[in-house]
Amino acid sequence: MREYRYLVDRAGRIFHDGTEIVDPITLRFFLRAMTRTADGRWLVVCQGEHNWFTGADTPFVVQRLVLTVDRGRLVRAELVFAGDVREPLDPSALEVNDGRLGCRIRNGAFSARFGRVAMQQIAPFLVEDGDRPALALDGAQYPIRER
Repeated sequence: MREYRYLVDRAGRIFHDGTEIVDPITLRFFLRAMTRTADGRWLVVCQGEHNWFTGADTPFVVQRLVLTVDRGRLVRAELVFAGDVREPLDPSALEVNDGRLGCRIRNGAFSARFGRVAMQQIAPFLVEDGDRPALALDGAQYPIRER
């Protein structure tokens, strides 16, 4: 069985042997087919080949957001990953892990981390809710939990 190794950097870019993978179809396939093995490693199986992914914490990095803003108020946010993989933000799934903002994705199956650009985009909509940070979205405040 052939095996390949990939590195996911802090910005969510994927590299193989030092070369960045930029093909959107390949990136979409990797992120949609990604699973976590029992020993905690990240794996994509493709035609019997094992593609192993390593990175700082998670291969799922929100590279940017598509925001819908109405009169200065955030009404909707969509997460954008490598390969233009998109998923609506579930505001109740926001979390802080090791001081970094992230969220649960794929129906809560995995953790994603916000990259630098995504953080800059969401920052204006973060507020204080008592002693905790929260996201102001569509007239409600969603507390961000510690993980």
